[in-house]
Order: sequence, then structure tokens, then C-alpha cells
Amino acid sequence: MNVTLRQLRVFRSVAEGRNFSRAGDQVGLSQPAVSRSISELEAQLGLKLLDRTTREVVLTEAGHSFAARLDRVLDELDQTLQDVAGLASARGGKVRVASSPTLSANLMPDCIAACAVQAPGIQFLLLDRIQQDVLDSVRSGEVDFGVVIEPSEADDLHCESILADPFMVVTLPGHRLTEKKASVNWSALDGQPLVLLDHASGSRRLIDLALERHGARCDVKQQLGHATTVFRMVEAGIGISVMPGLSLPPEGLARLVVRPLVPNVQRAIMLIRRRNRELSPLAQRVWRMVRETAALSEAPPASPTTKAR
Repeated sequence: MNVTLRQLRVFRSVAEGRNFSRAGDQVGLSQPAVSRSISELEAQLGLKLLDRTTREVVLTEAGHSFAARLDRVLDELDQTLQDVAGLASARGGKVRVASSPTLSANLMPDCIAACAVQAPGIQFLLLDRIQQDVLDSVRSGEVDFGVVIEPSEADDLHCESILADPFMVVTLPGHRLTEKKASVNWSALDGQPLVLLDHASGSRRLIDLALERHGARCDVKQQLGHATTVFRMVEAGIGISVMPGLSLPPEGLARLVVRPLVPNVQRAIMLIRRRNRELSPLAQRVWRMVRETAALSEAPPASPTTKAR
């Protein structure tokens, strides 16, 4: 196989802009040269990467898969070439991080802001994905590292716990479980209608285990993908909910009541990377910043504590 660097750069430009003329302007080639380069690349790979007509350019399934990995490959190559030439200062470049939705919404903004202040030369690129997709992105090398809820299977990953996030019960005002109470026992949820995050969430497995451990048999009315939708369902009276603390918006929930559940069951927030694969100096720096920012947001755990496993 004789794939050239120019062919890869041309394909990336076409994949990003979905236009041969604009791609040619970016890489300094004419439109026919761009088309020829793509055809040569497809011939070398034995795959059709683009479906193109006179009006549009669409990535095939193989094209999508190739483009998802190509950005990182070319960025690493550029960084390597700079290092070899002695031009890299390890102060600037891209770092790709994937995280699950509740963390993307309520932890990662502070991490990205901290990076902008402490290391303005680093471009912190966040991929907001469901937990399994975060794990897949880390394992495939599409991202430098991920931020997830403790995974059930992680033998091939290096994991570092950075934050303990307790579960809370969320109800309408005046609900008998939370009215005039500072906390709610897990066992008191027995028989309650629940609105929960679905099983794509890393938290759901831990919630189910905690309910079972404390003898709470509940009727799950709705299983949803987004925390905001869960809260709207509770507001509508569909049921109550069990949610991780980090899913709550910083300003709180004006129309709902939130109480800690006891014994205190926590989910572990973890940084993950491929085992036996060291991070680049830039990625290591961002890893440290995420860890330090998470430490600033951690509240003291309630007592007694039960660690979710």
C-alpha cells in the first residue's frame, strides 16, 4: 500500500468541508487534483470513502470511520515532526478528551476554562458521548483520554479516581419522602414510581445495584437519556428520581426538592487512558488540570458511606 501524506491531508480537508473546491484552496491544489488524490487514496485502500455528485459530497460509512481516526493520526504526525525538528515547546497543540453527558455539562466546562487560563496554547477538544462510546473512543485511540463513571470492565485501561459523586433523591415539593427531612433512606424508596437515566448512562448500573442492596423494589416509569428530561418528568408528576449530584445544575432546581440518600452511595468519577500507553506531555498536563479541577468541586461525603461497586 502506497498512501501518501498529501492524500491523507486532502481527504481530511474534503471530509471537513464536504467540498472539493474549498479543500483545494486549503491544501493548495486545483479541484481536479483534489479529485485525483481522493481517487488514488480510495484505490490504495480498496474502499469507497466519498459519494460525490455535482451538488454534494457525502462520506460513506468507511469514510466516516476513516475520518474519525485521521485527525488524531495527522495531529500526532505533525507533533512528531515538530519534535524531531526541535520546534515543539510542549506548550501548544490539541488534546482530545471524551466524557459522558452529565460530566460534560457539569464538570468539563470548569476544566476547559481552567485550561484556557493555565495553558492558553492548548486546544482542549471535548467529545460529549454516552459512556460506552467514551470507552470505545479511548480504546481506539481516537481521544487522548476519557472522563467516565467507574466502568464495569477496565482490565485494558489505566483508571484514576478523581471525584466521589453521591446519589440524591429528587421529588416534587411536599412529597412525603422529602417533606421536612434532611435525608432519605434508600429503603424508603420501596414501591415508589421512578424516572431514571437509561442504561447508556454509567450511573444506571450503580443505581440499580443500590436499590437492590437496600431492598427497594420500584416501578421504573421512564428511562431517559438526558438529566434535563428526567427533571422535567419529575416536575410533571410522572415519578420521583435518583440522580447523581453532578447532574444537578449549578443554580439548583427551583421547582423540585433534592435530598441526599443514606447510606451515602457514591459513583466514582475516573480519568481513563489505554493501559501501557503513555500520554503525550500536553495530554498529561490536561489530565492533571482535570484532576485538580475535580478536586476543587468535591464536597465532603455524608456519613455513613457506602461505596458503589
